[in-house]
Parts: sequence; structure tokens; C-alpha cells
Amino acid sequence: MSISIILKVILLGIALSMDAFAVSITDGLIYSNLNKKRTFLIAGTFALMQALMPLIGYWLLEIVIYFVGEQGGAEAAKIISLVVTWLAFGLLLFIGGKMIIESLIEMNKEKIKHIKLFSYKEVFIMGIATSIDALATGLALHAEISDNVTIWLHVSIILIITLAICLVGVILAHQIHKLLKGRHEIANLIGGVILVILAVWIVLSHYIL
Repeated sequence: MSISIILKVILLGIALSMDAFAVSITDGLIYSNLNKKRTFLIAGTFALMQALMPLIGYWLLEIVIYFVGEQGGAEAAKIISLVVTWLAFGLLLFIGGKMIIESLIEMNKEKIKHIKLFSYKEVFIMGIATSIDALATGLALHAEISDNVTIWLHVSIILIITLAICLVGVILAHQIHKLLKGRHEIANLIGGVILVILAVWIVLSHYIL
């Protein structure tokens, strides 16, 4: 593999990690009881999901082409790409909208303030929501990669880059959370807005880019 291809994969990894970076900022903002273990778990979950989705997309298209041929595979790739884009949009919009509504309700409560605690379930769902559109990347990579070994190198680079970037996102955002001095509803509102913006961006990028 040439240096130019490796650099291309690194740039791809950075591009794919931006969605996960945005959600890692959200998690760093909203969870009050983060520690080192949970910080790495958030970053690791997002990195793993972001790496797995292109791999799943690649092998899914391999299976489709095996049964229906190259032309059928190309049509299937378009349909799958469209479905995962809108699925990611729906998931992120739902989670972000829910967070915004909860934060607005909290702002109207003067005495009782809800402290949001770390949730494995939420992190897992956010990991899927933010990475599912990367499945379409695996479909696109299928046309560029000539052997099955190369896809694993792509996945490994994406995993490492996303892990590093998400760690930075969670740590920095949690420092901002501390600066808010207990204004958990504001952190929740900011996190919800980030997810809604990300949902819209995923759809726009599908049709524009």
C-alpha cells in the first residue's frame, strides 16, 4: 500500500470521526459522574462503532453482489445508503429532541435540578446513531479496495483515529461541564442542540456532498 493511499485513509478516518467527536462532546457535557474508565468507555464505544459500520457495509455489499451481481449490487448500495442516512437522522433527532425538551422543563424548575448520570444504554445507542451513516462509507470503499486485507487496515486506522479524537472531545467537554457549576439543564440543552444539528448535517451531506 502506497503512502498516498495511507494518507487518504487517515483523512477518511478523521472525516468519519467528526460525527463521533460531536457526540463525545455531548456526553462530556451531560454526564456529571464521569471518571477515567467511563471516559475511555465512551470513546472506545464510539471508535468501535465507527470502525465496525464501514466493515459491515463492505461485507454486506460483498454478499449482495455474490447473489445479484455487480449491477444489482450498485442499486442495492444506493438504497442502503439512503436508508441508513435517514435512520441516523431519525435516531439523532429523537435523542437530541428529547434532551432539549428535558432541559427546557428543568429550566422551569427552580428548586429541583436533575443531575444526569452516566448510562451504558445511552452511550451504546448514541454510538449506533452517530456511526450508522458510516455504513455507507463501507459501500463506497468496496469499489476502491481490491482485496479483503486492505479493508481491515482501513478499519484499524479509523478505529485509532476516532478513539483519540473522541477522548479529546469527552475530556474537553467535561471540563466545560464543570465550568457550568451545576447548571445541568444548560449542558443538556447544548448537547441536544449538537445532536439535532448533527442529524440535519448527515442528511444534507448525503444529498449535497
